[in-house]
Amino acid sequence: MKIGFDAKRAFNNSAGLGNFSRNTIVALAHQKTEDMFYLFHPGNKKVPFLLPENSFEIKPKSLWWRTFRNSWRRFQISKLARVQKIDIYHGLSHELPIGIEGIAVQSIVTIHDLIYIRYPEYFKKIDRLIYDRKFRHACQVANRIHAISKQTKRDLVEFFEIPEEKIQVIYQSINPIFFRKADQSQKQQIRKKYQLPQKFLMTVGTVEERKNLMALVEGMLSANIYIPLVVVGKPTDYQLKVQKLIEHDFNRLQVFFFSSIEDAELAVLYQMAKVMIYPSIFEGFGLPVAEAQASGCPVVTSNTSSLPEAGGDAALYIDPQKPEEIGQAIRQLLDNSVLRKSLIAKGKINAQRFTQEKYSRQLKQLYNSILND
Repeated sequence: MKIGFDAKRAFNNSAGLGNFSRNTIVALAHQKTEDMFYLFHPGNKKVPFLLPENSFEIKPKSLWWRTFRNSWRRFQISKLARVQKIDIYHGLSHELPIGIEGIAVQSIVTIHDLIYIRYPEYFKKIDRLIYDRKFRHACQVANRIHAISKQTKRDLVEFFEIPEEKIQVIYQSINPIFFRKADQSQKQQIRKKYQLPQKFLMTVGTVEERKNLMALVEGMLSANIYIPLVVVGKPTDYQLKVQKLIEHDFNRLQVFFFSSIEDAELAVLYQMAKVMIYPSIFEGFGLPVAEAQASGCPVVTSNTSSLPEAGGDAALYIDPQKPEEIGQAIRQLLDNSVLRKSLIAKGKINAQRFTQEKYSRQLKQLYNSILND
């Protein structure tokens, strides 16, 4: 089978959609089939990505298309997919190229979330308009839609009025590195590199309003929890608001901000942290919840959106709008060793639902079903 991918994010995004794109391509390659993978991307590489076997890069060659890379991605990929005789083209991040429905290529698009519709206040008007145009077009022309959670499927049905039978829910996979146990020397190396204390809490995700870091800090203060907090995520202007709150109790509340942590180090940090807290307002899936569980770190997360799908029966759930609940849940895990051990054990079992093997097998089944329709 010849499988084409929109690989822009794989080569340009270090986290989020970039991780999803790389994990998807690598997971399918690990099946060791005779499939060939064609990675369509604009050519400007910002993230190192070691291509798996049987992979080929397709990128703009002429000066014109190298200059107008976004237009190349939008208007030229369908033509190139036809030339390469692609069987399946998979848009990994919400969009499909113009004209894909008019050629002899079956298409699938992955929709991660419709947060821009549910919470428009978190997005600029121009971004909402662009997202809406691209998302709706992709869902309309795709042969099948891959939703990363049941929550996303419900949103697609509610907001886009897409027939349920067109949508397949397949949970994304965890990078295998999060299942590997770090030794003491690795932990000591990370602790020394980032000047970390022996005991700390942790949260992961872009430091933006939707991720709800302010409520986490307020919850810690309300429960008199003064264990250092490690925040891993890309900074935004919202971080300045959180730092002002931290400064009010600077003598006792210590917060570390790290914006660029590779998965290998992130996995070790999860294993070192006492608790990983993910109090997001809304998520399409919430991968850090599953990553932390795979790493053996107990999790506190929100009882909203897709997060109970990710955490299963192996997390403590809180109302993200109530900081005191966040603080109480953290305190429970710090004080109750039996509960802590129970959630760690359950978390490792729950994380097995998101292995690369299971994900790639389900995705390949979806591809086959499209070709056999």
